[in-house]
Amino acid sequence: MKATLLLADGTRFDGEGLSTTGTALGEAVFFTGMTGYEEALTDPSYAGQILTFTYPLIGNYGVSGDVSQHPHACVAGAVVKHLAAHPSHHAARFDLGSWLDAQGVRTIVGIDTRALTIALREHGTIAAALAVGDEAIASVEATLAEYARTATTQGLVASVVDAYTPGQEIGAGRKHVVLLDCGVKKNIIRDLTALDARVTVLPYGAGSAEILSHAPDAVVVSPGPGDPRDLGETVITLRELVGKTPVFGVCLGHQLLALALGAQTYKLPYGHRGGNQPVKDLIRDEVLVTAHNHGYAVDGATLPPELEPTMVNLNDGTNEGFRHRTLPIEAVQFHPEASPGPFDARSLFARWLDRVP
Repeated sequence: MKATLLLADGTRFDGEGLSTTGTALGEAVFFTGMTGYEEALTDPSYAGQILTFTYPLIGNYGVSGDVSQHPHACVAGAVVKHLAAHPSHHAARFDLGSWLDAQGVRTIVGIDTRALTIALREHGTIAAALAVGDEAIASVEATLAEYARTATTQGLVASVVDAYTPGQEIGAGRKHVVLLDCGVKKNIIRDLTALDARVTVLPYGAGSAEILSHAPDAVVVSPGPGDPRDLGETVITLRELVGKTPVFGVCLGHQLLALALGAQTYKLPYGHRGGNQPVKDLIRDEVLVTAHNHGYAVDGATLPPELEPTMVNLNDGTNEGFRHRTLPIEAVQFHPEASPGPFDARSLFARWLDRVP
C-alpha cells in the first residue's frame, strides 16, 4: 500500500504503508536508539509525534509486550527504513508490523530515514502528516495545511493517562509515594517499588487536598507529552504542595515544578531525544550519559534564588535539573528510569528517597 510523509516545509517522502490507512498528524521527530523501539512506541511522552527511527533495521527482535511502557502505542505515527517481518527472539509474541497494525499506528516503510533525520536536524521539530492509502494521500497537502494552522498540544496528556485507576496502589514498601500521572511510564513505578516504596497513582488533575489526603511521604511528578503551560491547574497544585511534602519531578514533571516555583519554560528548536545525551551533575562534578525525550525546557536564567541548578546539558547548555535550597524538592529533565538506556542516572531515585523522612 502506498504511503507518504509530508513535512510542513514541503519536503515529501514516498514509501509503503502497512494495513492501517488514513492520516497521522503530529510533530516529526527522531529516535536514535539501536534498540528500544517497543519502549519508544509506547512512551506517553511521544504522544502527538510521528516517530522516525534512525537505526535502519527495526523490529528484528519482535514485540514481547513485557517492556511496553503503556497499555497501547502512544505515538501518532511511525517511520522505518527496513521493517523486520520475521523477528528472532525467544520472547517475541508479535512481529512489529502486525503489532503496529493491531495498535492502529499509521506507518511508512522504505523511505530514506537518514535524509529525513538530516532534514529534521537542520529544520528542527516540524509539523508533518503521514498518509497511508490512496484516499489519504490525495488530500494530505490540505490536511497538513489545516493542521499546521491549528495544531495545539492541548489534550495530549489527557490522551495517555488511562493506564492506571485513580488511587490505585502498587507495591507494599515502607515509604508511601503519590505518583502524579501526566503520562507515567511503567519503569518509574518499577524503579520506585524496587526501592521499597508503595506507590499510589493519581491523575494530573488531582488537587493538593486530594493528594495530601493519601498521607504521602513524598510526591513524584511523572513525565508526559506536550507543553507544560497547558497544565495550569497542575502547576497551581504543585505550588500548593511546596513546603508540605517532598517532591521529585521527571521531564515534564521537572518543567511543571519549575513553573510552580517561579521559573519559565520554552520550546526547544531541536528537541532532546535518544539515549546518549551528556549531562553534567554540577553537585557531584561528574558527567552522566542520559536518556531524553522532550521538546520543551526550563529556562535556567529564570530560576529564582531559592532554586539551585544541579544539572546542565553539555550539548547545548540547557538546564537539566534543579533543587530547592531549603526544601526537599528536586527535579531532572532526563529519564533516570529509561530502559533500554544508560544506567548512569539510575541512582537518582534512590538518593532522593534516602532523604525522604
